[in-house]
Amino acid sequence: MVCQKVKIKNPAGLHLRPAGKLCDEAIKYRAKISFQKGNATTNAKSLLSVLAASVKYNDEVEIVCEGEDEKEALEGVVALIQSGLGE
Repeated sequence: MVCQKVKIKNPAGLHLRPAGKLCDEAIKYRAKISFQKGNATTNAKSLLSVLAASVKYNDEVEIVCEGEDEKEALEGVVALIQSGLGE
């Protein structure tokens, strides 16, 4: 298991478009990918779960990856979030 904390840079948080990009990236990997915000854990491969997490601008989330390609998954997801998720 590998994990890393990252801040959300999108001014509108994880609304539909960036949440979709996050899910699209997470689905590329076999590892289980989730993120934690407070005490809640969210499946990063589920668009509805990501939207339900209500992640806002400047929130800090911890990306957690478990599985055979966990390191690549963590790098890919974190890089996408740090780039602003296409916005």
